[in-house]
Amino acid sequence: MTFDITITGFVALYIFMLAAFAGWVIIGNVPAILHTPLMSGSNFVHGIVVVGGLFALLNASTVLEQVIGFFAVLLGAGNAAGGYAVTDRMLAMFKTSGAKANSHHSAKVHHIKKHG
Repeated sequence: MTFDITITGFVALYIFMLAAFAGWVIIGNVPAILHTPLMSGSNFVHGIVVVGGLFALLNASTVLEQVIGFFAVLLGAGNAAGGYAVTDRMLAMFKTSGAKANSHHSAKVHHIKKHG
């Protein structure tokens, strides 16, 4: 028993357009304050792009398909590395600097004094 799936050009274009529209609608409805935290969580999507590019590259039968698969892997890996670099820089903004960082004294609470 074999289970073969062949995706023709129009079906692949339809899937791509459907995924692009779904991504546009979903990301477009996210509040601006959540974009940076969601970016760190979406780095796995770039890993899926790399796996898809590897699948396309391994199943390529023409030079054009090999070139497209190579660039899919290259761009997906670049996006994944860049996403993790930006996430690391974002998380570094929340770290305290100096010698106070190793104790509980780094978090200070300032009380407002009421005059009157």
